[in-house]
Amino acid sequence: MRGVIGREAGAGLEAPSLVVLAADAIRKKILAGELEPGERLIEERLTEELAISRPPLREALRVLETEGLVSTRPRRGAFVATLTQEDVYEILTLRSTFERMAFELGVPVADDALLDPAREALREMERCAKAQDRGALVQAGYAFHSTLIRIARHRRLEEMYASVQQQLLLCMSRNLIARERFYEDLEEHVARHRHLLELVESGDKAAALAELAVHGERSFEAEPDLALTQEETASR
Repeated sequence: MRGVIGREAGAGLEAPSLVVLAADAIRKKILAGELEPGERLIEERLTEELAISRPPLREALRVLETEGLVSTRPRRGAFVATLTQEDVYEILTLRSTFERMAFELGVPVADDALLDPAREALREMERCAKAQDRGALVQAGYAFHSTLIRIARHRRLEEMYASVQQQLLLCMSRNLIARERFYEDLEEHVARHRHLLELVESGDKAAALAELAVHGERSFEAEPDLALTQEETASR
């Protein structure tokens, strides 16, 4: 990562592109677990790692704050966002309810083209797994699940699922770490999602719902060191 943004900027990118690149780089670090919940984001360290100046970095942090991935404390700086135990409970129960509802309404899938976005997201997951790009894999995993919501053809359900996207990304990030640490490598992680898609494609609603029920999105809850409620720290 060191110097990548600075080198690209030297190729003629404008300042707004620096902000986008910096936000994307930091977002991936957060989702990959390289930056932990509650960890202070040290500007000096990030400007060096990303080879950018402070103005675009600060703007990137503001972008991530609007997304809910970063929080800012007056006179203390920016920190990776945390969630309370109640937050996690509510987010995960909403996710389970929304996804089950989508399967109940949408399987068998009325139009096979509705599954094309999920297939594309799965291909992106495969690419990320091969590249060992965990941050991008979390984002592709969210895209996979959100596209499966669309099979219900229920606009309000899609909107409600999207409303918890950033907090859900935080949970999915911690869960990927737990799954890789205790259950599966990244390619097996993708294979589990491929199997879920195959069951949806088969039109077997009962089998798809049964697989969804054991999908393992709560694996991180049993691991204290993977909690999203860690105290903010000055540095790590």
